[in-house]
Amino acid sequence: MSDGPKGNQWRTLDKDLNRISQVETATQYIARPLVAPGISLAFIVLAMLAVSFFFGQQPASLIVVAASAFGAYMALNIGANDVANNMGPAVGARALTMGGALVIAALFESAGALLAGGDVVSTISKGIIDPASVADPRIFIWAMMAALISSALWVNLATYVGAPVSTTHSVVGGVMGAGIAAAGMSAVSWPTMGAIAASWVISPVLGGAIAAACLAFIKANIIYQDDKIAAARRWVPVLIGVMAGAFATYLALKGLKRIVSIDIGAALLIGAVVGAVSYVLTAPLIHRQSEGMENRNRSLKTLFGLPLVFSAALLSFAHGANDVANAVGPLAAIVHAVEQGDAAAKVAIPVWVMVIGALGISFGLLLFGPKLIRLVGSQITKLNPMRAYCVALSAAITVIIASWLGLPVSSTHIAVGGVFGVGFFREWYMERRARQNSVGGSMGMRVAAAERKRRKLVRRSHFMTVIAAWVITVPAAAAMSGLIYMIISAAVV
Repeated sequence: MSDGPKGNQWRTLDKDLNRISQVETATQYIARPLVAPGISLAFIVLAMLAVSFFFGQQPASLIVVAASAFGAYMALNIGANDVANNMGPAVGARALTMGGALVIAALFESAGALLAGGDVVSTISKGIIDPASVADPRIFIWAMMAALISSALWVNLATYVGAPVSTTHSVVGGVMGAGIAAAGMSAVSWPTMGAIAASWVISPVLGGAIAAACLAFIKANIIYQDDKIAAARRWVPVLIGVMAGAFATYLALKGLKRIVSIDIGAALLIGAVVGAVSYVLTAPLIHRQSEGMENRNRSLKTLFGLPLVFSAALLSFAHGANDVANAVGPLAAIVHAVEQGDAAAKVAIPVWVMVIGALGISFGLLLFGPKLIRLVGSQITKLNPMRAYCVALSAAITVIIASWLGLPVSSTHIAVGGVFGVGFFREWYMERRARQNSVGGSMGMRVAAAERKRRKLVRRSHFMTVIAAWVITVPAAAAMSGLIYMIISAAVV
């Protein structure tokens, strides 16, 4: 006689095992959203431990350790939010997969920060606060700590609601708010703040206008030509040369400050040489690649794919070189104040601070970046390689023009403004063609208001969310920073 389970017992056992497997599946489903925050927390803790090892025997080491934790947190948020603007168009145009974009961005952002990142940063964010008003090292340290915490919290909140915002503007708002809380309204340089406020309009409008003009040129000279392939052979190498020259100029101005200082004239000369060489090299390659292609738009998308990948990588390198230093500036300022006992207007950025910034950006991008990459790349408006090329080119050209005019601009606002510019231009162009194709404005050709709204190529909800986030970034970060400064001051007195 067998002692094993009988038929009913087997069925009962199967049910119990099925319940256990369902519990395991539910546990994995619930735990999945906690993986990224867990890794982020581990990175912050490791940064604190590493810093405490180097500063453990020094006075006020707890301040530096705490600041390093908030600096690591800030870097994670930069990776989650700011970097999406460089990779979004390439991913939305399907020139890069999400995985490929994350790897390229992490590598080039880190390389830009570590190899070409500015070795000196303004501790008061481009002259917003009068250094004399916060000359007391103790006040200065708490003000920079408040600025660091508030800007990180604001960028985190913006990422959560799906709004790409300017990290630099967040830091500007944080420094301004802490400065006002510490020394009053007179401590703020309001002309400087006025110039920064003007950049809220200048950056996206200029970026959008250049992207729209580029798309108009491509439509007129390539897409709507009878022989698209012949037109592409003539113009695509020219466009690649223009892009290469623009990015060479952009990197010379913004990405190589640590290696060599280059003025606008020399940068333009470098760009012209690089652009000419790129044209000579790519013309035969484009001709060879286009052989046998069908005379259709899908063939054109293939020719723009590779330049788009290179543009995304170069934008990430320049962003790492230019913006990371601004973001970790308050941390560098705190370290200097603790070590030297004074509040300097400009300080050198220690290598370990840049390492925290570079690694934090990479982790933040890999863990949280896909959300905003999808938003910028595909949810605002539909992009293909030609449209995404226009966005990338406008980012480089706009920075060059702004540098020449001495205007403060945001790379985030430029890139997203380029996406909006491409989308709104397509809307205008489609309506224009519809009017041209209509026969005498007959009733049969008129489009109802509801249908016209449905045909909009830019999602208005995302447009309004992004614009609102841009407008309130500086005042929101300032208000948070002022409140945090008062809490810190009350706690340490």
